[in-house]
Amino acid sequence: MDSPAILAEALSKRYAPDAPPAVEGLSFSMPRGATWGLLGGNGAGKTTTIAMLLGLLVPSGGRITVLGHDMARDRFAALARMNFSSPYIALPSRLSVAENLRVYAHLYDVPRAEARIAELAAQLQLTELLDRPAGELSAGQKTRVALAKALVNRPELLLLDEPTASLDPDTGDWVRSWLERYRAETGCSILLASHNMAEVERLCGHVLMLKGGRMVDSGSPAGLIGKYGRDDLEQVFLDIARGRQRAEAVP
Repeated sequence: MDSPAILAEALSKRYAPDAPPAVEGLSFSMPRGATWGLLGGNGAGKTTTIAMLLGLLVPSGGRITVLGHDMARDRFAALARMNFSSPYIALPSRLSVAENLRVYAHLYDVPRAEARIAELAAQLQLTELLDRPAGELSAGQKTRVALAKALVNRPELLLLDEPTASLDPDTGDWVRSWLERYRAETGCSILLASHNMAEVERLCGHVLMLKGGRMVDSGSPAGLIGKYGRDDLEQVFLDIARGRQRAEAVP
């Protein structure tokens, strides 16, 4: 339990030998029980990084350890203890909510799967939707189903890609409050990729700022806001995205 939730060492990824790196020299150690943000503009390397952490992409260089397991040698042991959610990855639309959740419960060999699905449905306000086809759900309902899918195996590490994208403010706030409560109750570690800087300020104790596949800064939201002399994290994000150097930041 003393090992970090995620340890990335000099991580890099090139999609072709002569292609520019999608990720290069990325190193960080995320402690267990923390919520961290992975930030950057389009093409910064966030999706590639998450795919490597999930074992979907093989790094071109470097090493990843997740929950004490080397992902190059023992990734299935780690994958059983983690999960992922993104609103951009649709569940099979013709299957009902319950059928979708049963598929993932089976994949993760979840004991007492029906009881676990019923528990999650009650927690995420999905009980009345269990028999509805996934393709007929609203954006907010699909987000809650995706969270239920990601939590079906009681993960110790949860990777989230834009968890509140396309949600109205009320539903987005509900999801953020639920994630805060879940982490506090279970000790789950969360790595969150988001373009919603207010969300990151609220949820994350530490953020990694990526640009062009490299980590260009990191720290707590408050620390980065102070370093750059800005009012909020969105202004810091814009400074970095637009190429303003730290030399322009307030000491």
